[in-house]
Amino acid sequence: MGGWRLDDLGRRGLLVAVLLSGPALAGAPASASNAGLEAAEQVAAEDPLSGGVVDGVEAPESGPPEGSEPLEPSQSSLTEGALAQALPPRIQPGDTGDAVSPVPPTNAQPTPEPAQQADPKKKKKSKPGAQQEDSLGEDSTALDDTPQEEVQTVRVFGRVYARASADERAKYQRALSIPSARVGVGTSLSNLEAEVSADLADSSILKDAFVRLADDSKRFRLYGGQFKAPFLQRRLEGSWSLPIQGRGLVEDYLGDVHELGGRRMGLMGEVRLKSLWDVRVSAGVFQGSKDDLGVRTKEDLAGRVSVRPFKKMLTLGVSTYVAEALDRARRHAVAADAELKLGGLNVTGEVVTGRLPMGPFTAQLLLASWTVPVTTEWALQPVVGAEGLQLRGDVEGRGHSLVGGLNLLLGSRFRGQFQVERALRPGDEAPGLEYSLQLATRF
Repeated sequence: MGGWRLDDLGRRGLLVAVLLSGPALAGAPASASNAGLEAAEQVAAEDPLSGGVVDGVEAPESGPPEGSEPLEPSQSSLTEGALAQALPPRIQPGDTGDAVSPVPPTNAQPTPEPAQQADPKKKKKSKPGAQQEDSLGEDSTALDDTPQEEVQTVRVFGRVYARASADERAKYQRALSIPSARVGVGTSLSNLEAEVSADLADSSILKDAFVRLADDSKRFRLYGGQFKAPFLQRRLEGSWSLPIQGRGLVEDYLGDVHELGGRRMGLMGEVRLKSLWDVRVSAGVFQGSKDDLGVRTKEDLAGRVSVRPFKKMLTLGVSTYVAEALDRARRHAVAADAELKLGGLNVTGEVVTGRLPMGPFTAQLLLASWTVPVTTEWALQPVVGAEGLQLRGDVEGRGHSLVGGLNLLLGSRFRGQFQVERALRPGDEAPGLEYSLQLATRF
């Protein structure tokens, strides 16, 4: 009796379990799908970046909804499978393909384009006209203080002078001429500079042809080729920088007639110490001139020392030239010069003494100009000058010159020069007047 009751209770329990498990198995898919929707709503309510709750939307509480019974373990596993199918796949950092990338933060700053990024090493453009057009053959200091990045690797330069004159000694006959038609090319590297120039209006076409080597600090330089010997400040000044049309009575007599200085084939060394009053020492050996029979004489020596005690305001210099230095040395000279610059005022003076084949000589040169700006491009430049030359010894003679004029300047490209000179040159019986007008341009 008792055993039958236990057997009957066991059968009833088995029947109840079967009856209860049927509805549970039938409702599992629906419960899983409902749980998946609730999980999706929860994910949608959360902020994808911060993991918080989007404003105005509350995330549902975890656990089964109110009024429902707790899920059995089998129902829980089915629910997790449904959630796995309902949730979108996670995007791994290395995944590629059609997966949608996360939305960037709204406060993120856009990355600047490469062209908009500042380049601290970018060089500033040089101002127009900053580059010197003067040739090194005309003025060896033309590029000394120009920054290396502003120096052109290859320079092509030139100039043309056209002159009209009327001389009292020729009864004021008008004369038209082209005193200079210069063209040249030069190159500038870190330790090497070279230049070649020719004057198509001169019987001696080749003017400058030299190479200049320098160390990194530009303290030491070595010249080789044809260039100006370091003698007479008036000769070393570039013709474009001179406010007068020529170089004057003294330079013409010493340089052109007796061949002291000027352009020569030679070898020259130069030392420049900017920290010590900008001291510059130049010395070289040069090819001698030809005598009356056309025979080349022995080598000449030339040298110059200059200082700038007040930067570029005042320049003091001493120069010398000895012709046929290794032979008779019948021609030699020593000169002392000074140049003062105060704004638009420029004053230069030079004293020369030495010996020529006919005897000793002395000479004096003085020149002053004042540049007055009219507009940003145009300027007026009045100029006055005086020179004197005295020959002593077996042949005595005197010469003098007074010059005055007015120049019209257009930047550094064009100038018009009107000049009046009253001069007594060696060989003249009486002083005479000369009027001249010169138009000059360079490129």
